[in-house]
Amino acid sequence: MYDVLSELNKTTGITGSMVVGNDGIVIAADLDESFEGETIGALAASITGNIQKSLERLKTSPLKQVTIEADEGKLFFTDTNLGILVVTTEKQVNIGLIRLEIKNAISKLKLAG
Repeated sequence: MYDVLSELNKTTGITGSMVVGNDGIVIAADLDESFEGETIGALAASITGNIQKSLERLKTSPLKQVTIEADEGKLFFTDTNLGILVVTTEKQVNIGLIRLEIKNAISKLKLAG
């Protein structure tokens, strides 16, 4: 799992990645030192959980990905069978490339898991 995260982090613009359980507990992380993994894990679980409940009320498909844009960068929370793949990026990134690399990483995680 760490190999997949390390490979993902080689993508231009990605500053870190991690997999957290749906309860917010960190399973594996390869994050920049400026990020607190436990805080991001809890944030990812809370945000994706609330959005999933809202989607269920709307009777729409399950949550696939949430993208948050902030002043300092972007956060991508993507559902996997293992939990939530969290990817942090720089402010200016090629979102299409990031999403493609996330998709590839999820495929590798499923094979490894």
